[in-house]
Formats: sequence, structure tokens, C-alpha cells
Amino acid sequence: MWFKNVKAYQLTQPLSLDDDDLQTMLQENAFRPCGSHDTATMGFASPFSQAGKDGAMFHKVQERYWITVKKQEKILPAAVINAELAEKVAQIEVETGSPVGKKQQSDLKQEITTRLLPQAFTKNSYIHGFISIPEKLVVVDASADGKAEGWLALVRKAIGSLPVVPMARHSLQSELTHWVTDGAPDGITLTEEAELKSTDDLESVVRVKNQPLDSDEIKLHLDAGKLVQKVSFEYQETLTAVIAEDGSFKRIKFTDRIKEETGDIPKDQVEARLDAEFALMSAELSTFLDFVRDALTLNKE
Repeated sequence: MWFKNVKAYQLTQPLSLDDDDLQTMLQENAFRPCGSHDTATMGFASPFSQAGKDGAMFHKVQERYWITVKKQEKILPAAVINAELAEKVAQIEVETGSPVGKKQQSDLKQEITTRLLPQAFTKNSYIHGFISIPEKLVVVDASADGKAEGWLALVRKAIGSLPVVPMARHSLQSELTHWVTDGAPDGITLTEEAELKSTDDLESVVRVKNQPLDSDEIKLHLDAGKLVQKVSFEYQETLTAVIAEDGSFKRIKFTDRIKEETGDIPKDQVEARLDAEFALMSAELSTFLDFVRDALTLNKE
């Protein structure tokens, strides 16, 4: 269990979770498969369910609560719906001798969708996140705001309250630009990938990869007023990632030095391995995010 993307939030008020109550609250909002006319459903599942194991509705290690949301969507290709719609519209126009208006076409499209839904394939996906009580952090493995907000909303609905704000509440482009021009904080080593954006109306974007960030070309772009929107880095030989100006992290990869700590657990001991990986990963991420809050002077309260 290694998160690949992170949307990080900080708790604005103390949060206390009782294990028995949490199990009950999550169970009451458990995942259920799509019905014949559902387009999508979402609910909680055991964190181990993706590995084919059932268990509690959350997994806890050192006051860090791993909670998993499962989503099921009906897959109806637009080409199939549009093909049936075109046939139906052509038939009506032949029978009536009049063109079919936009409102009628919209109604027909909805009728076709409703009729085909029971025959549609389903797609399952999972959103993992954890609440770290000691660090007052909420961390969601998501690359998009909508996905993370979906996890937050469902958890908030289940437990009644989840008082959080994004860890970064303003654009970090000035801070990230400072990292490139004047040096990153101790513990952060910038690597050779970045995205720069102009601040004028043109909003021109320059993306560089496999290029030293102290090169003359990069300096020219920065001197021209462009600001850093994304930059890749390594943190204390623990992980590599790309940080974006909104405070999100993408393409997180934990180093072999970290992953090797769980390497002696046999692969057939699925639950033991997931437990160890989550314990290690959540601790390292919490430490890293706490470091980032200090390095970027982001408020912890």
C-alpha cells in the first residue's frame, strides 16, 4: 500500500475517533453495488478488500486511520448511445416529416440511457486516505480535487464532522520559484523537471525534463518573469515526487531503502504485508508533510 499521489489537508479542530463507533458509522455507509438503474454508487469498503481480503471497515496503526472508499460506475459508451439516438431521430423525422428539436433529442437520449443502463458493464475504483491524529493531517491518495473531495465528503457524512482545510491555502508558486532560484530547504534536492508559467495575459507555459534547473535557459525564463508551477524533487533519500503550486504531490515513489523494510514479509501473507506497508508509508508521509508545512511556513492550526 503505497500512495502515488497526495492531496493533503490539516485538521482545524481536535478530532477523537472511537474504534467501535467508527466501525459502526462506516458500516452504515458501506459500499453497495449499482442497482439496475444506478449510474454510480459509492461507499466504504475494507482497506484490504482490493487485495481480495475482507475485514474491518478501517485499519489503524499508531492513531493513523486508513479508510477506503469504493466506487462503482456503469460504463455506457457515448458512441453506442449516440448511434441509437441518431437512428431514433431519423425514424421520427421520416414518420413526421419534421426535424427533431434539441429538447426532444435530449429526452430521447435520456430514455435510451435509462433503457441501456441495466445492460451496462461496471467499473470499480478505490480511493484510499488516512487520518493522522498525532500530526492533525488528512491525506488522500488522489491526483484530482474532485476525487479527494469525494472521499472527504463521504467520511464527513459518516462521522458527522471532518473539520479540515487544504494544507496549502494559497498558491505556492513564489515559494517554489524561490526553491529554484535560491535553493531548496535542507532535506529537499531538486531534480531535473519543472513547469514554469508566465504571469502575463498570455500565460505561456514552459515544461522542462532532464535539464538542470540551474541552467542558463531556465534562468532566462525566470528572469523574464515566469514562475514555477511544478518541480520534481527528492526528500531525504526517502521519496521522490513532483510538488505543484496548489500544494498537491504527484508521482510519489518511495525509495528502495524504504520499501526494503517490508521485503522480508512473504507475499502470500497479504494482510501482514499491507499492514506493514501502511504503517511505514503513513509514518513517512506524515513526517514528510510535517516537514513541508514547516519549510513552506504553512499554518498547522
